[in-house]
Amino acid sequence: MTDFKSLEIYKFPRPDAQITEDNLYWKNFAFPCAFKEYGAIDCVDYSPEAPHHVAVTCSAKVQIYDTSNSTQLCSMSRFKKQAYGGVFRKDGKLLVAGSEDGFLRLFEVEGHRQLRVFKGHKAATHRCRFTSDGIHLLSFSDDKTVGLWDIPTETRLMTYDEHKDYIRAGAVSQSSQDLFISGSYDHTVKMYDTRTNKSVFTMDHGTPVEAVLQFPVGGLFISAGGMSLKVWDPVAGRLLAEVQQHHKTITSLCFASNGRRIMSGSLDRHVKIYDVMTYDVVHTLNYDSPILSVGAAPDDMSIGIGMTDGIFSLQHKKPEKTHKEVKPKNKRFRHYHSYSTDFKPANDDVVVSERKKKISTKYEKHLKKFESSKALDVVLRERVQMNSPEVTVSLMMELIRRGSIRAAMAAREGESLALLIKFIEKYIGDPRFQRVLMDVAFILLELYGPKLGDPQLLKRFQKLGQIIENQHATMKQQLEISGVIQGILAAKYSMTQDTSPDEIFA
Repeated sequence: MTDFKSLEIYKFPRPDAQITEDNLYWKNFAFPCAFKEYGAIDCVDYSPEAPHHVAVTCSAKVQIYDTSNSTQLCSMSRFKKQAYGGVFRKDGKLLVAGSEDGFLRLFEVEGHRQLRVFKGHKAATHRCRFTSDGIHLLSFSDDKTVGLWDIPTETRLMTYDEHKDYIRAGAVSQSSQDLFISGSYDHTVKMYDTRTNKSVFTMDHGTPVEAVLQFPVGGLFISAGGMSLKVWDPVAGRLLAEVQQHHKTITSLCFASNGRRIMSGSLDRHVKIYDVMTYDVVHTLNYDSPILSVGAAPDDMSIGIGMTDGIFSLQHKKPEKTHKEVKPKNKRFRHYHSYSTDFKPANDDVVVSERKKKISTKYEKHLKKFESSKALDVVLRERVQMNSPEVTVSLMMELIRRGSIRAAMAAREGESLALLIKFIEKYIGDPRFQRVLMDVAFILLELYGPKLGDPQLLKRFQKLGQIIENQHATMKQQLEISGVIQGILAAKYSMTQDTSPDEIFA
């Protein structure tokens, strides 16, 4: 007897991004641990030294978390008002944070003690940094000034007052103890040399600057503001690259993968990860709330994300799996399976082929019995519609080929008809299924057009008609935009080449 041929599920092309090594790498992180704080997470910073504790600045305190077991170690709470921008020194022994009252507070991490208080700013200090030599501090304040402080003497050495608006971003050079940059809401980023009393380079970002980041080697730096991220070369005095991947304001920047990747957090609830060579997005992390701060531990052992609703997300990288050696078990009976490709039976051996039982799905069993309506009912269930719409469309294509699609769709009422119309409404705008579902929609209208006196049925058909009209308008608009773009490209190309536009788009 001839076996029933299984339904061929068509592999419709998907618009999803291709699987890359970066996708696999960044997906290899454990489920995040979430900690609820009392205020928005202003800053997340990892200690450069092992065990790489993470400092989380929120409300009127700086929390220190142990990344090895995801527990809170201590809390620096000597602030009278809102705390901002707590960061570690490169040896991990000291931590400095700004505050709403303009003071800088220096803490000893191991003893949890406050060592110094630097007073002088007249407005909130949102960002502060240690210089690469570890004995000076830089403060970036809303009083439109940048301060250079000496830690041992607790004195202010220099003041830079070139900005015209709040200064909310700052970064220091790791290769030179004299270079640092500041970003302001006046749209400018300035580079300074502490051996002079003024900036040595100024560039216009175009929007209020929320974050800056300086490469560890060389003078290149990155500014983020609005929805754009820009890479600058101060030596050549020019813009190297501009990236716009977010659709809301970028709030934070950090390096990852030991400087090979850049992470940007945004109010659009996404974290974009870029390749530092091409500045292309290699992966995207999604969160439930707008993001204010991002941080990554050395070797990407963990990722810390701070959000506006006070949630701090700590996510660890899973350890690499080691293949354990499987010891053979002593078995009393010998298997008749032959797994070796080199095995050849002897001439006097009797070879019995194993026939595996073929398992058919429910809709295939109905197709085998020519029960087309029941087969369509199976693939119209909510679970199949949600997870495997290509199965539903493939079955419809098979029923069209058999000429039984009308019989399968006829005589439906209530929930059975509602599921069919709901599927068409949901996926008729999908380019993968559009041609098939348009034919099905015409058949549906032909079968149930005489029954439009039913108010519920009329309402559903009106909604379906509105969806089709919206799709038609969208396609018309896309064609108009495509025509305009082709005209612009043709005009631009004709100014430099003798090739005709017809040859360009041939």
